[in-house]
Amino acid sequence: MPIPEHVRRLREKVGHDFLLVPSAHVAIVDESGRVLLVQHVEGRWQLPGGAIEPDEHPRDTAARECREEAGVDVRVGAVLGVFGGPDYRITYANGDEIGFVTILFAGEIVGGSPRPDHDETQAVGWFSSGELASLEMHPATREMLAVAETSPG
Repeated sequence: MPIPEHVRRLREKVGHDFLLVPSAHVAIVDESGRVLLVQHVEGRWQLPGGAIEPDEHPRDTAARECREEAGVDVRVGAVLGVFGGPDYRITYANGDEIGFVTILFAGEIVGGSPRPDHDETQAVGWFSSGELASLEMHPATREMLAVAETSPG
């Protein structure tokens, strides 16, 4: 899984210790009300998104991550919420500890076809509200999905 160069340099200094990382995620909902999710290579389903690179605008991060993880080009819309706290703390299989402070954007697909990258993501799918409960997800993803479902437009 690609690690941003600035995070790689930090990891050389701090090892697996906790890092607080700004990030951006995107809620893409189709005309049937289904949400697009990606399945991370470690198994959990999540909204497309990831770490904001140095000097990168969060909207650009949101668009880049959708292209990288889900194979789609998106029009990044309104901010649906800003999230952080204990539910946004993750320990990866390699032992790296990260806490995310993330901006959730609405998004609309304008190009491409949903597909995994087989580097960070192993599957991509559309899910109705009723299907979400059975998916393996981090509590943070469930919180962001709940906000996305109640947001207008």
